[in-house]
Amino acid sequence: MGIRVQNIVKRFGGFAALDNITLDFPSGQLVGLLGPSGCGKTTLLRIIAGLESADSGQVWLDGEDASTAHVRERQIGFVFQHYALFRHLTVFDNVAFGLRVRPRKQRPNESAIRERVNQLLDLVQLTALATRYPTQLSGGQRQRVALARALAVEPRVLLLDEPFGALDAKVRKKLRRWLRNLHDVLHMTSIFVTHDQEEALEVSDQVVLMNQGRVEQIGTPNQVYEQPATPFVYSFLGSVNLFRGRVQDQHLQVGESRLPVANEGFQVDAEALGFVRPHELDIEIDLSNNTGVIAKVERILAFGPTTRIELAGVSPQSNPLYEVEVSHERAAALRLVVGQQVRLKPARIRLFAPESPRLDHGQGFPKIDRFTGVDGEGI
Repeated sequence: MGIRVQNIVKRFGGFAALDNITLDFPSGQLVGLLGPSGCGKTTLLRIIAGLESADSGQVWLDGEDASTAHVRERQIGFVFQHYALFRHLTVFDNVAFGLRVRPRKQRPNESAIRERVNQLLDLVQLTALATRYPTQLSGGQRQRVALARALAVEPRVLLLDEPFGALDAKVRKKLRRWLRNLHDVLHMTSIFVTHDQEEALEVSDQVVLMNQGRVEQIGTPNQVYEQPATPFVYSFLGSVNLFRGRVQDQHLQVGESRLPVANEGFQVDAEALGFVRPHELDIEIDLSNNTGVIAKVERILAFGPTTRIELAGVSPQSNPLYEVEVSHERAAALRLVVGQQVRLKPARIRLFAPESPRLDHGQGFPKIDRFTGVDGEGI
Protein backbone atom coordinates (compact mmCIF):
# COMPACT_ATOMS: atom_id res chain seq x y z
CA MET A 1 0.00 0.00 0.00
CA GLY A 2 1.33 3.42 -0.95
CA ILE A 3 1.17 6.49 1.27
CA ARG A 4 0.82 10.09 0.15
CA VAL A 5 0.92 13.20 2.32
CA GLN A 6 -0.26 16.31 0.53
CA ASN A 7 0.33 19.93 1.56
CA ILE A 8 0.71 19.04 5.23
CA VAL A 9 1.07 22.03 7.55
CA LYS A 10 1.53 21.75 11.30
CA ARG A 11 2.36 24.57 13.68
CA PHE A 12 2.99 24.63 17.42
CA GLY A 13 2.31 28.25 18.32
CA GLY A 14 4.65 30.32 16.17
CA PHE A 15 6.84 27.33 15.27
CA ALA A 16 6.26 25.67 11.90
CA ALA A 17 6.95 21.97 12.51
CA LEU A 18 5.82 21.07 8.96
CA ASP A 19 5.71 23.65 6.21
CA ASN A 20 3.53 22.48 3.30
CA ILE A 21 4.97 18.96 2.97
CA THR A 22 3.99 16.78 0.01
CA LEU A 23 5.56 13.31 -0.22
CA ASP A 24 4.86 9.94 -1.81
CA PHE A 25 5.96 6.75 -0.06
CA PRO A 26 5.96 3.95 -2.66
CA SER A 27 4.24 0.67 -1.92
CA GLY A 28 6.52 -1.98 -0.48
CA GLN A 29 9.49 0.31 0.15
CA LEU A 30 11.33 1.08 3.37
CA VAL A 31 11.73 4.86 3.53
CA GLY A 32 13.90 6.67 6.07
CA LEU A 33 12.94 10.13 7.34
CA LEU A 34 16.28 11.66 8.28
CA GLY A 35 17.11 15.01 9.82
CA PRO A 36 18.22 16.87 12.95
CA SER A 37 16.21 17.32 16.10
CA GLY A 38 13.21 19.58 15.52
CA CYS A 39 13.06 19.14 11.74
CA GLY A 40 9.51 17.71 11.85
CA LYS A 41 10.13 14.07 10.97
CA THR A 42 8.44 12.57 14.04
CA THR A 43 5.54 15.00 13.75
CA LEU A 44 5.00 13.84 10.16
CA LEU A 45 5.09 10.19 11.23
CA ARG A 46 2.52 10.79 13.97
CA ILE A 47 0.23 12.62 11.53
CA ILE A 48 0.38 9.66 9.15
CA ALA A 49 -0.48 7.34 12.04
CA GLY A 50 -3.35 9.54 13.23
CA LEU A 51 -1.71 10.27 16.57
CA GLU A 52 -1.50 13.96 15.62
CA SER A 53 -3.76 16.04 13.40
CA ALA A 54 -2.43 18.40 10.75
CA ASP A 55 -3.54 22.03 10.65
CA SER A 56 -4.15 21.54 6.93
CA GLY A 57 -3.40 18.99 4.22
CA GLN A 58 -4.33 15.39 3.55
CA VAL A 59 -3.06 11.89 4.27
CA TRP A 60 -3.82 9.26 1.62
CA LEU A 61 -3.54 5.55 2.36
CA ASP A 62 -3.80 3.27 -0.66
CA GLY A 63 -5.60 5.98 -2.63
CA GLU A 64 -8.12 6.70 0.13
CA ASP A 65 -8.28 9.98 2.04
CA ALA A 66 -7.56 8.99 5.65
CA SER A 67 -7.09 12.52 6.98
CA THR A 68 -10.07 12.34 9.33
CA ALA A 69 -9.94 8.59 10.03
CA HIS A 70 -9.39 7.48 13.62
CA VAL A 71 -6.04 5.90 14.40
CA ARG A 72 -7.73 2.49 14.79
CA GLU A 73 -9.28 2.74 11.34
CA ARG A 74 -5.99 3.38 9.56
CA GLN A 75 -4.63 -0.15 10.10
CA ILE A 76 -1.15 1.14 10.88
CA GLY A 77 1.47 -0.56 13.02
CA PHE A 78 3.53 1.86 15.13
CA VAL A 79 6.82 1.01 16.87
CA PHE A 80 7.97 3.51 19.50
CA GLN A 81 11.56 4.25 20.50
CA HIS A 82 11.06 3.15 24.10
CA TYR A 83 9.15 -0.07 23.30
CA ALA A 84 5.95 0.79 25.26
CA LEU A 85 5.59 -2.85 26.34
CA PHE A 86 3.24 -3.91 29.15
CA ARG A 87 5.48 -4.94 32.03
CA HIS A 88 2.87 -7.18 33.62
CA LEU A 89 2.41 -9.23 30.43
CA THR A 90 4.68 -11.92 29.05
CA VAL A 91 6.31 -11.63 25.65
CA PHE A 92 3.56 -13.83 24.20
CA ASP A 93 0.76 -11.78 25.76
CA ASN A 94 2.33 -8.47 24.68
CA VAL A 95 2.34 -9.64 21.07
CA ALA A 96 -1.20 -10.99 21.38
CA PHE A 97 -2.58 -7.85 23.02
CA GLY A 98 -3.71 -6.03 19.87
CA LEU A 99 -5.60 -9.08 18.64
CA ARG A 100 -7.32 -9.73 21.97
CA VAL A 101 -8.66 -6.18 22.36
CA ARG A 102 -10.32 -6.07 18.94
CA PRO A 103 -14.11 -5.73 18.88
CA ARG A 104 -15.76 -9.10 19.40
CA LYS A 105 -16.88 -9.45 15.77
CA GLN A 106 -13.34 -8.84 14.49
CA ARG A 107 -11.48 -10.77 17.19
CA PRO A 108 -9.91 -14.10 16.17
CA ASN A 109 -10.47 -17.08 18.41
CA GLU A 110 -7.76 -17.98 20.89
CA SER A 111 -6.42 -20.78 18.71
CA ALA A 112 -5.93 -18.39 15.76
CA ILE A 113 -4.32 -15.82 18.05
CA ARG A 114 -1.88 -18.40 19.39
CA GLU A 115 -0.96 -19.49 15.87
CA ARG A 116 -0.42 -15.89 14.74
CA VAL A 117 1.71 -14.98 17.77
CA ASN A 118 3.85 -18.09 17.45
CA GLN A 119 4.48 -17.28 13.78
CA LEU A 120 5.60 -13.76 14.68
CA LEU A 121 7.81 -14.87 17.57
CA ASP A 122 9.50 -17.24 15.17
CA LEU A 123 9.87 -14.42 12.65
CA VAL A 124 11.58 -12.13 15.17
CA GLN A 125 13.57 -15.05 16.64
CA LEU A 126 12.07 -14.89 20.13
CA THR A 127 10.15 -18.17 20.39
CA ALA A 128 12.28 -19.37 23.30
CA LEU A 129 11.47 -16.21 25.30
CA ALA A 130 7.67 -16.32 24.95
CA THR A 131 7.05 -16.76 28.69
CA ARG A 132 9.46 -14.08 29.85
CA TYR A 133 8.50 -10.58 30.97
CA PRO A 134 9.91 -7.33 29.47
CA THR A 135 12.14 -6.74 32.51
CA GLN A 136 13.88 -10.04 31.77
CA LEU A 137 14.83 -8.99 28.21
CA SER A 138 17.65 -6.96 26.72
CA GLY A 139 16.90 -3.71 24.91
CA GLY A 140 17.26 -5.33 21.52
CA GLN A 141 14.91 -8.16 22.50
CA ARG A 142 12.31 -5.69 23.77
CA GLN A 143 12.39 -3.81 20.51
CA ARG A 144 11.83 -7.03 18.56
CA VAL A 145 8.83 -7.78 20.80
CA ALA A 146 7.48 -4.29 20.06
CA LEU A 147 7.89 -4.92 16.34
CA ALA A 148 6.15 -8.29 16.55
CA ARG A 149 3.27 -6.67 18.45
CA ALA A 150 2.92 -4.02 15.73
CA LEU A 151 2.85 -6.74 13.05
CA ALA A 152 0.35 -8.92 14.91
CA VAL A 153 -2.68 -6.89 13.82
CA GLU A 154 -1.65 -7.24 10.14
CA PRO A 155 -1.17 -3.52 9.50
CA ARG A 156 -1.26 -2.02 6.03
CA VAL A 157 1.68 0.23 6.92
CA LEU A 158 4.50 -0.03 9.47
CA LEU A 159 5.81 3.16 11.10
CA LEU A 160 8.90 3.17 13.30
CA ASP A 161 9.90 6.19 15.40
CA GLU A 162 13.63 6.09 16.25
CA PRO A 163 13.29 2.31 16.73
CA PHE A 164 16.91 1.80 17.82
CA GLY A 165 17.57 5.16 19.46
CA ALA A 166 17.59 3.79 23.01
CA LEU A 167 20.12 1.04 22.23
CA ASP A 168 23.90 1.03 22.27
CA ALA A 169 25.83 1.30 19.01
CA LYS A 170 26.70 -2.38 18.65
CA VAL A 171 23.12 -3.57 19.20
CA ARG A 172 21.78 -0.86 16.86
CA LYS A 173 24.04 -2.03 14.07
CA LYS A 174 22.92 -5.63 14.51
CA LEU A 175 19.23 -4.75 14.66
CA ARG A 176 19.20 -2.50 11.62
CA ARG A 177 20.64 -5.35 9.53
CA TRP A 178 17.93 -7.54 11.00
CA LEU A 179 15.23 -4.96 10.15
CA ARG A 180 16.47 -4.73 6.56
CA ASN A 181 16.34 -8.51 6.21
CA LEU A 182 12.89 -8.63 7.79
CA HIS A 183 11.61 -6.00 5.36
CA ASP A 184 12.99 -7.99 2.43
CA VAL A 185 10.81 -10.88 3.62
CA LEU A 186 7.63 -8.89 4.34
CA HIS A 187 7.82 -6.15 1.65
CA MET A 188 5.51 -4.01 3.78
CA THR A 189 5.32 -0.27 3.13
CA SER A 190 7.40 1.09 6.00
CA ILE A 191 8.61 4.49 7.20
CA PHE A 192 11.15 4.91 9.94
CA VAL A 193 12.40 8.07 11.61
CA THR A 194 16.05 8.47 12.54
CA HIS A 195 18.69 11.13 13.12
CA ASP A 196 21.44 8.54 12.52
CA GLN A 197 22.83 9.07 9.01
CA GLU A 198 24.55 5.68 8.82
CA GLU A 199 21.36 3.95 9.91
CA ALA A 200 19.24 5.68 7.26
CA LEU A 201 21.75 5.05 4.47
CA GLU A 202 22.24 1.40 5.40
CA VAL A 203 18.58 0.41 5.85
CA SER A 204 16.47 2.55 3.50
CA ASP A 205 15.34 2.07 -0.08
CA GLN A 206 14.72 5.83 -0.21
CA VAL A 207 15.88 8.61 2.13
CA VAL A 208 13.95 11.83 2.78
CA LEU A 209 16.22 14.56 4.19
CA MET A 210 14.25 17.06 6.28
CA ASN A 211 15.25 20.40 7.78
CA GLN A 212 13.12 23.05 9.49
CA GLY A 213 9.85 21.43 8.51
CA ARG A 214 10.71 21.13 4.82
CA VAL A 215 12.13 18.49 2.52
CA GLU A 216 15.70 19.18 1.38
CA GLN A 217 16.20 16.12 -0.84
CA ILE A 218 14.70 12.72 -1.69
CA GLY A 219 16.67 9.89 -3.24
CA THR A 220 18.36 6.55 -2.82
CA PRO A 221 21.09 6.36 -0.17
CA ASN A 222 23.73 6.59 -2.89
CA GLN A 223 22.06 9.59 -4.55
CA VAL A 224 21.72 11.71 -1.42
CA TYR A 225 25.29 10.97 -0.32
CA GLU A 226 27.07 11.26 -3.66
CA GLN A 227 24.88 14.00 -5.17
CA PRO A 228 23.74 16.25 -2.29
CA ALA A 229 21.36 18.92 -3.52
CA THR A 230 21.95 21.56 -0.84
CA PRO A 231 24.63 22.63 1.66
CA PHE A 232 22.49 21.19 4.44
CA VAL A 233 22.40 17.72 2.87
CA TYR A 234 26.14 17.82 2.22
CA SER A 235 26.90 18.85 5.77
CA PHE A 236 24.44 16.52 7.47
CA LEU A 237 25.52 13.30 5.76
CA GLY A 238 28.89 12.51 7.24
CA SER A 239 31.91 14.66 7.98
CA VAL A 240 32.79 17.48 5.61
CA ASN A 241 35.33 20.29 5.38
CA LEU A 242 34.06 23.72 4.41
CA PHE A 243 36.09 26.35 2.51
CA ARG A 244 34.81 29.90 2.08
CA GLY A 245 36.18 31.93 -0.79
CA ARG A 246 35.65 33.54 -4.20
CA VAL A 247 35.50 31.80 -7.54
CA GLN A 248 38.20 32.66 -10.05
CA ASP A 249 38.72 31.07 -13.50
CA GLN A 250 39.68 27.55 -12.40
CA HIS A 251 40.10 27.87 -8.67
CA LEU A 252 38.53 28.97 -5.41
CA GLN A 253 40.50 31.77 -3.80
CA VAL A 254 40.57 31.25 -0.02
CA GLY A 255 42.57 34.12 1.42
CA GLU A 256 46.00 33.86 -0.18
CA SER A 257 45.50 30.19 -1.06
CA ARG A 258 44.11 28.67 -4.24
CA LEU A 259 42.02 25.49 -4.49
CA PRO A 260 41.59 24.01 -7.99
CA VAL A 261 37.90 23.65 -8.93
CA ALA A 262 35.76 23.10 -11.98
CA ASN A 263 33.66 26.24 -12.35
CA GLU A 264 30.07 25.09 -11.78
CA GLY A 265 28.32 28.07 -13.34
CA PHE A 266 29.59 30.68 -10.89
CA GLN A 267 30.52 34.14 -12.10
CA VAL A 268 34.10 35.26 -11.63
CA ASP A 269 34.67 36.74 -8.15
CA ALA A 270 31.38 35.32 -6.86
CA GLU A 271 31.34 34.17 -3.25
CA ALA A 272 31.13 30.40 -2.87
CA LEU A 273 31.29 27.65 -0.29
CA GLY A 274 33.42 24.63 -1.14
CA PHE A 275 32.56 21.29 0.46
CA VAL A 276 35.13 18.48 0.62
CA ARG A 277 34.82 15.10 2.34
CA PRO A 278 37.78 14.07 4.56
CA HIS A 279 38.80 11.29 2.16
CA GLU A 280 38.82 13.81 -0.72
CA LEU A 281 41.53 15.93 0.91
CA ASP A 282 45.22 15.17 0.48
CA ILE A 283 48.16 16.48 2.49
CA GLU A 284 51.33 17.92 0.97
CA ILE A 285 54.35 18.85 3.06
CA ASP A 286 55.70 21.27 0.41
CA LEU A 287 54.69 24.81 1.46
CA SER A 288 56.48 26.61 -1.40
CA ASN A 289 53.43 27.29 -3.60
CA ASN A 290 50.03 28.76 -2.84
CA THR A 291 47.96 25.82 -4.11
CA GLY A 292 46.19 24.39 -1.11
CA VAL A 293 45.28 25.79 2.30
CA ILE A 294 47.95 25.82 5.04
CA ALA A 295 47.01 24.01 8.22
CA LYS A 296 48.76 22.71 11.35
CA VAL A 297 48.59 19.07 12.43
CA GLU A 298 46.72 18.75 15.74
CA ARG A 299 46.09 15.01 16.13
CA ILE A 300 46.91 11.79 14.27
CA LEU A 301 44.52 8.90 14.86
CA ALA A 302 45.78 5.71 13.24
CA PHE A 303 43.21 3.15 14.42
CA GLY A 304 40.63 1.64 12.07
CA PRO A 305 40.87 1.14 8.30
CA THR A 306 42.37 4.60 7.66
CA THR A 307 44.44 7.22 9.43
CA ARG A 308 42.44 10.29 10.46
CA ILE A 309 44.34 13.55 10.80
CA GLU A 310 42.85 16.59 12.52
CA LEU A 311 44.34 19.95 11.60
CA ALA A 312 43.81 23.60 12.49
CA GLY A 313 43.83 26.48 10.01
CA VAL A 314 46.62 29.00 10.45
CA SER A 315 45.38 32.02 8.49
CA PRO A 316 42.43 34.30 9.41
CA GLN A 317 40.52 33.03 6.36
CA SER A 318 40.99 29.38 7.37
CA ASN A 319 38.62 27.17 9.29
CA PRO A 320 39.40 26.37 12.93
CA LEU A 321 39.33 22.63 12.21
CA TYR A 322 39.92 20.32 9.25
CA GLU A 323 39.74 16.56 9.01
CA VAL A 324 41.60 14.35 6.52
CA GLU A 325 41.44 10.60 5.98
CA VAL A 326 44.32 8.83 4.22
CA SER A 327 45.54 5.26 3.97
CA HIS A 328 47.96 4.01 6.59
CA GLU A 329 50.59 3.71 3.86
CA ARG A 330 50.12 7.33 2.83
CA ALA A 331 50.29 8.48 6.46
CA ALA A 332 53.51 6.54 6.99
CA ALA A 333 55.04 8.08 3.87
CA LEU A 334 54.16 11.62 5.03
CA ARG A 335 55.79 11.12 8.46
CA LEU A 336 53.65 13.81 10.01
CA VAL A 337 54.21 15.13 13.52
CA VAL A 338 51.93 17.18 15.72
CA GLY A 339 52.54 20.90 15.21
CA GLN A 340 53.80 20.49 11.63
CA GLN A 341 52.42 22.85 8.98
CA VAL A 342 51.20 21.31 5.72
CA ARG A 343 49.04 22.18 2.73
CA LEU A 344 45.60 20.67 2.16
CA LYS A 345 44.63 20.04 -1.46
CA PRO A 346 41.18 18.69 -2.41
CA ALA A 347 40.89 16.00 -5.06
CA ARG A 348 37.25 17.02 -5.47
CA ILE A 349 35.36 20.09 -4.31
CA ARG A 350 31.65 20.90 -4.63
CA LEU A 351 30.61 24.55 -4.72
CA PHE A 352 27.42 26.11 -3.38
CA ALA A 353 26.28 29.71 -3.21
CA PRO A 354 26.39 31.06 0.38
CA GLU A 355 22.78 32.22 0.20
CA SER A 356 21.52 28.63 -0.11
CA PRO A 357 18.70 28.36 2.45
CA ARG A 358 18.14 26.54 5.72
CA LEU A 359 21.63 25.32 6.53
CA ASP A 360 21.38 26.07 10.22
CA HIS A 361 17.81 26.75 11.32
CA GLY A 362 17.69 30.16 9.73
CA GLN A 363 20.61 31.54 11.73
CA GLY A 364 23.20 31.61 8.93
CA PHE A 365 26.16 29.27 8.69
CA PRO A 366 27.51 27.64 11.85
CA LYS A 367 30.77 28.84 13.31
CA ILE A 368 32.23 25.34 13.21
CA ASP A 369 33.36 24.08 9.84
CA ARG A 370 33.32 20.33 10.21
CA PHE A 371 29.83 18.85 10.24
CA THR A 372 29.12 15.41 11.64
CA GLY A 373 25.34 15.50 11.83
CA VAL A 374 23.08 16.47 14.70
CA ASP A 375 22.10 14.16 17.49
CA GLY A 376 18.78 14.27 19.31
CA GLU A 377 15.17 13.29 19.02
CA GLY A 378 12.75 14.96 16.63
CA ILE A 379 9.58 16.70 17.56
